[in-house]
Amino acid sequence: MHFFTIIDLVRAFLIMTLLCLAYIDLRTFRLPDFMTIPMICFGLIFNGIGWGFTNVENAITGAIIGYAFLWALNLVYLWIKKQNGIGMGDAKLLAALGAWLGARALPEILFLASITGLLGGLLWLRLHKQGMRSAFPFGPFLAIAGIIEMLWPQLLQSWFLSNPI
Repeated sequence: MHFFTIIDLVRAFLIMTLLCLAYIDLRTFRLPDFMTIPMICFGLIFNGIGWGFTNVENAITGAIIGYAFLWALNLVYLWIKKQNGIGMGDAKLLAALGAWLGARALPEILFLASITGLLGGLLWLRLHKQGMRSAFPFGPFLAIAGIIEMLWPQLLQSWFLSNPI
């Protein structure tokens, strides 16, 4: 009989948490701090004790870069458009993904989330009969991209390297 290992159980719990956050964001346009901040902390702890998906240095760097990147992107948008362009819940979620999966996973997560967010956002706006300037939640796309990266690390790199243009 096969028993799940600790990493399998943690991975399943993380996937359920990310799906829950995606659902909450779809319904409320909010990613609650009471879920995202503990995710950051537990990701750093889990990787810090050596059971995680990366080493602790990469996890700390991932958390910092994940938050700082979306915070800076929002700051530039705010400066140009005089309004926020992305919520800080999204920044905390990306920081959590960085804490769990490391800084090296962030480019792929952001690429996957951006592509699916572009397509899903257009679908969202069309289904809700809203204009192109209307907001839509980005957290679900970050969550799905994080799940993909956790289950199939470096999927895009492998695909692009095995299929040269």
